[in-house]
Amino acid sequence: MKLLVTVKRVEDPEMKIKVKADGSGIETDQMKYAMNPFDEIAVEEALRLRDKHQGEVVIVSVGVKDAQQQIRAALAMGADRGIHVLADGGLDPLAVATVLAKIVGDEKPDLVLLGKQAVDDDAGQVGAILAEKLGWGQASCASKEDSLESEAEKAKKPGIEIDGGKAKVVREVDGGLQTDAVPLPALITTDLRLNHPRLASLPGIMKAKKKEVKELPLASFGVTAGKVKLVKMEPPKSRKAGVKVADVAALVDKLHNEAKVI
Repeated sequence: MKLLVTVKRVEDPEMKIKVKADGSGIETDQMKYAMNPFDEIAVEEALRLRDKHQGEVVIVSVGVKDAQQQIRAALAMGADRGIHVLADGGLDPLAVATVLAKIVGDEKPDLVLLGKQAVDDDAGQVGAILAEKLGWGQASCASKEDSLESEAEKAKKPGIEIDGGKAKVVREVDGGLQTDAVPLPALITTDLRLNHPRLASLPGIMKAKKKEVKELPLASFGVTAGKVKLVKMEPPKSRKAGVKVADVAALVDKLHNEAKVI
C-alpha cells in the first residue's frame, strides 16, 4: 500500500506573531518554523496504516529550500522517502493542488493524506481542490471514535480503517459522530483528535539523514505564482483586560447591569 502525505512549513504555533508596520506580512527575523500540526497527524496516521498493511509512506512538500527540514522531520518519524518541490512562495491553494495532482499522477498512491488546514493561513482548501482535480472521493476532518481501549492500545492503531478496497473514516459532526466510507484511491484530511503523533527517536533522526529526498523545480510543473495575492495584514484589535469579582453576586450584577446579557 502506498500512502502519500503532504507537509507544510509554517510559523511555529508557539511563537508570537507580529505584523509589519506597512501590513505587507509578518515579521520573520526571529521566527521559528515547524511542520504544520495537522500534517504531523497525517504523517502519524500514514505510518500506522503502513505498519498494518505494509507498503510505503512518501512525504511531499511544496515550498522554500528550508522546507526540507520539515520533510526530514517526517522521515525521522518513520516515513520512507520525500519529494520537495522548490517554490519561493506566493502559491495559493489552487497552484499547490495543481502541483500535487501531477505528483499523485506520477506516484499513483492508494491513499493521499493531508492536514485539514494549515495553521498559517487556515484556508483548508488544498484537500478539496486536489480531490476534485483527481476525481477521487474525499473524506474530510478524519477523527477517531472513542473506545474503552487503553491509551497504549489506541496509540498503536490507525483511526482510519482500510477494508475491502475502501477507507472508513469517523468524523465529528454536530451532535455526534459520522462514519463515511470512500473507495480507494481516495483523499483524506486529518483532524486533531485522530491520533497523537510520535516523537522522532535518535535512531530515526540519524536514518532520516540518509533517506532520499527528491528535489523538483516548480517550473517543471508549469505552475507560476498563484492568482490569490495578499493585499494587507492587520493585527487584531487589542481587548481590555478582564476583571476579577469578589463573589457570584457581584458577577451576576455585572452581567445584568453592565454587560446586559442576563
